[in-house]
Amino acid sequence: MTALLEAEGLHVFYGGSQALFGVDLAVEDGQAVALMGRNGMGKTTSIHAICRMLPVRLGAVRFAGRDISSLPSFRAARLGIGLVPEGRRCFPNLTVTENLIAAARAGPWTLDRVQTFFPRLAERAGQYAATLSGGEQQMLAIGRALMTNPRLLVLDEATEGLAPVIRSEIWQAIRQLKAEGLSILLVDKTLAELLPLADACVILERGRSVWHGPPAAITAEIEQRWLGL
Repeated sequence: MTALLEAEGLHVFYGGSQALFGVDLAVEDGQAVALMGRNGMGKTTSIHAICRMLPVRLGAVRFAGRDISSLPSFRAARLGIGLVPEGRRCFPNLTVTENLIAAARAGPWTLDRVQTFFPRLAERAGQYAATLSGGEQQMLAIGRALMTNPRLLVLDEATEGLAPVIRSEIWQAIRQLKAEGLSILLVDKTLAELLPLADACVILERGRSVWHGPPAAITAEIEQRWLGL
C-alpha cells in the first residue's frame, strides 16, 4: 500500500547550518503517527519541511503519490495537508468566524460543523482571536485547519501550555478525528495521551530518524535513551 505521506531522507538547512540529516517517516490513510524526540531534535523542522515551509536540500516529500518536494506551502495545503502550528498563530485582529472562513475550502468540514465540533467557537464567533484564552485559540487553530478539509492533519504541540482540563478536551477532539478516519501526524510531549492514540511512532535524535515502530514496542530503555524520560 502506498502511504498517504512519505518523507524520505530529508536533509534540511537553515542557511548554512544543517538541521535534518536524513529523516524518514510515513503516514498511511487513517493512521495516526507520533513524531517524537527531545527538544531541539528536529521535529518542528521536519513538519515545516513536510508542509513545504522549508526547502528540502536532499530527499523527497510525497503526498498521495505525488512528489511535492518543490511545491510552495500554499499548494501543499491545497492538496490536503492541514497544519496546526506550534504557538497556534491565529489571526489576532480577525474574529473567530473570520479566522475560520479565511482558510475554508469546499468539503465536509463547514463552519457549522466546526462550530458543532468545538461549541466554544460558536459561543465566541464574534470575538477577536486575541481576546480568546489559550485553549480557545488552540481550538480555533484546529478548527481553521479542519476548514481546509485536509486529508492529513499535522499537529505540532497541540496541547503545550494548556490547563489540564483543556488538554483533555483537545485530546478528546483528536481521538474523535482519528475515529472518523482522518490521517494525523502529531508532535506532543504528553506521552500518556499520545501513545494510546498513535498507530506508529518515529523518534528523532539530532535531526535523524533513529527509531520507528508501534507504541507498544517503546521500552523503558528506548524512552531513557531517546526521549529523556
